[in-house]
Amino acid sequence: MKTRRYPRHPLPGVGALIFRRGSVLLVERGREPLKGYWSLPGGLVETGEKLEDAIRREVQEETGLRVQPLRMFEIFERIIRDADGRIEFHYVLMDYVCKVVGGEARAGDDVSRVEWATRAKLRNYRLTEGTLAVIERAFDARRNRT
Repeated sequence: MKTRRYPRHPLPGVGALIFRRGSVLLVERGREPLKGYWSLPGGLVETGEKLEDAIRREVQEETGLRVQPLRMFEIFERIIRDADGRIEFHYVLMDYVCKVVGGEARAGDDVSRVEWATRAKLRNYRLTEGTLAVIERAFDARRNRT
């Protein structure tokens, strides 16, 4: 496997905004980078893989859930610098709102835990940079879609 550290180009990734009864699904990262942080389920897009196929694969690998992507919600960059200021990681992340079509939520692949978190409890999690903001925007968009 190629290293993700100090990439020559940004790496494309996908994330899933999965809601259930007022909660959103979070995963605790089981590996570096950002081991121990909570984020949305997702990961890197493989060469030749369509974005929606990548989100289905990543969510199933990490959580055991089968999902249907409904729409792309947001695109953002995650740039992590090392102690010397060099770019150690650079991801371009496309987050999709998804609905569950099967399976049971459980930790898998490179995830140590999965939890359904209410909006009120989100600040109790050690979230990756930008994750809280995108989840709050998605909660607001859901509320305004009536």
